[in-house]
Amino acid sequence: MESAVANLLSPGEEAIVASCGAFGERWGKICVAYGAKPIFVRSEWGTPTDPEAVRKALKEHPKAGAVFLTHTETSAGTVNDLKTLGSIIRETDAVCVVDAISGLAGQELRMDAWNLDCVVAGSQKGLMCPPGLAMAALTAKAWKKVESSKSPRFYWDYRTIRASVPQNETPWTPPVTLIVGLSEALRMIQEEGLENVWKRHLSLSRAAQAGLKALGLKLFSTAPCSVLTSAYAPDGIKGEELVKRMRVELGVSIAGGQEQLKGKIVRLAHMGYMDFSDLVIGLSALERMLGLMGYRVPEPGRAGKEAQAALVS
Repeated sequence: MESAVANLLSPGEEAIVASCGAFGERWGKICVAYGAKPIFVRSEWGTPTDPEAVRKALKEHPKAGAVFLTHTETSAGTVNDLKTLGSIIRETDAVCVVDAISGLAGQELRMDAWNLDCVVAGSQKGLMCPPGLAMAALTAKAWKKVESSKSPRFYWDYRTIRASVPQNETPWTPPVTLIVGLSEALRMIQEEGLENVWKRHLSLSRAAQAGLKALGLKLFSTAPCSVLTSAYAPDGIKGEELVKRMRVELGVSIAGGQEQLKGKIVRLAHMGYMDFSDLVIGLSALERMLGLMGYRVPEPGRAGKEAQAALVS
């Protein structure tokens, strides 16, 4: 994300930042760090970015050099309509920049067809590898911004990295073991078929939603993404305590809320190589810990059944 800002903007340049969660806010913080001027288009956390609000911001700030978006905003469990957003941004001089760190290979994303000019991602989510690799893809429109950017950069400089590609080299020492792991992960994805991978994640998402609802929990996001599902913690249950006790006492890790959602929601991931058995274990452990913390589950054991029913429907 930082490399995208460093290469696509110049100090003092305006940029539209569409934020519907913690990672959208992070785009804005990085812009400030590089001397750019973020113009925020905010929606309530759990609600996707409004394309018309982005269109309005672009009209009001015609010199904005970029629009920064989040693919799957995992702080809230929300997916954004990149196809519509990309079509709006395409009609302007601004480049469309997408944080696809959690969504790549887990949620449908079509860079060329959706007019996405720069997509950044990481190795540790849907690509099923340990953290440590970052990647970026750019269109010709984005490369023009790279060439004109006045931001200071050295290791982040896309021009230096691009010059090494024809020699099958990297300009700096590469993390060889991670690259080998990524090669194997990509082989697995190709073998399954990318669209089948997207369908599998969507099925797990629907199963997670069904299971959480069966526990009597209210889903948090109005547009749930395929890689992670969020739900409100029940009244009287502290989300952070719930997450900690599940990990310590039951050996099962889920995530709590971030920033303003800390203690208010829980998040179940189902991305990468996670499968239905992992989801059932997570739901069962959540049900058990909720009971230990004094929450009355509407129908014990129903969560797993509803998740299974959703998966096969």
